[in-house]
Amino acid sequence: MIVAGEASGDLHGGNLVRAMSGIEPGLSFYGVGGERMRDAGVRLLANAADMAVVGLTEAVSRLRTILRVMRLLKDSLAAERPDLVILIDYPDFNLFLARAARKRGIKVLYYISPQVWAWRRGRTATIRKTVDRMAVILPFEEEFYRKAGVEVTFVGHPLLDEVRRKYTREEALRRFGLREDAITVGVLPGSRRSEAARILPEMLGACRILAEKISPVEFVLPLAGTLDPDFVRDILRRFPVRVAVIRDEIYDVIAVSDAAMVASGTATLETALLETPMVVVYKVSAASYALGRRFVHVNHICLANLIAGREIVPELIQDAAAPERIAAEIGELLVKPEKAREMKAALAEIREKLGTPGASERTARIACDMLKDKERLF
Repeated sequence: MIVAGEASGDLHGGNLVRAMSGIEPGLSFYGVGGERMRDAGVRLLANAADMAVVGLTEAVSRLRTILRVMRLLKDSLAAERPDLVILIDYPDFNLFLARAARKRGIKVLYYISPQVWAWRRGRTATIRKTVDRMAVILPFEEEFYRKAGVEVTFVGHPLLDEVRRKYTREEALRRFGLREDAITVGVLPGSRRSEAARILPEMLGACRILAEKISPVEFVLPLAGTLDPDFVRDILRRFPVRVAVIRDEIYDVIAVSDAAMVASGTATLETALLETPMVVVYKVSAASYALGRRFVHVNHICLANLIAGREIVPELIQDAAAPERIAAEIGELLVKPEKAREMKAALAEIREKLGTPGASERTARIACDMLKDKERLF
């Protein structure tokens, strides 16, 4: 069984399944994911797009779906008796599933750690009791879990194998219908419907302000596979600014952008690896934010800043995530080349801290070794 509840987990899950199948042909997989995992051969019992949420109130709105999928997966532990359960991020859901697997004596590999080092550190006790192996992707996570008594391996970050441009700047501009003489601004509102509903209007408001102050300027939005195009178009229609919507070319969209406004999450690290100057935007419901402020124990929310150990990218959180502030920060990067160059140089250091390519292959070998250990027991 393999379970990923969000778009980034689906990407890494698909790559992991392919790597495992290359090592041990004949393995079969089922679980929760998206198009990437389905294409890799996973039999999906539910789609990650129906389960992706951010914040407390957003989770409540999808609780019925989440509980239905949980029951389905727990029942399958008894009916299908998988030899291994692989859990990818999505902690509140997956840690419940880890407990259920442990009760049935099924081994659990957790790939891509819950951010327990940031908040709700008490979950490390649950991980120690219910997870057999952790494969972590951020360099500081290995020591954190080892001190907590968890068997852990730092495998490097899987995005090092993924994040690369396919086209030159000139080719990308032509492909996306963008002008070579214009400034290009990327708009990345997140991969979850709930976060895009809150963040995209703020970003489009910033685009309107930038269009009034800077000319020529164009905006481009790479559409996440988990977002309905009609849902995004409905939001775009409310704003008098043209935004080119591009499917399946996120890395070239980011690379061709002179600067980008990016929802907090995996996309901030993808943008960092492409060394595109950015502003990070984060906005959830008032209830989710109030709860988060009580329990979050890190100084930054952006992965690039967390890995660097300092703020190299502006973070506009909650009330600060307003069109005027977003436009002002992006405008600084566009009209002050020295500021953009300084940020690009700092972003270049991030790659060096993320290990070496091959995270999927290393994790696949851990998973296949766990399967062999089970075979030896019988």
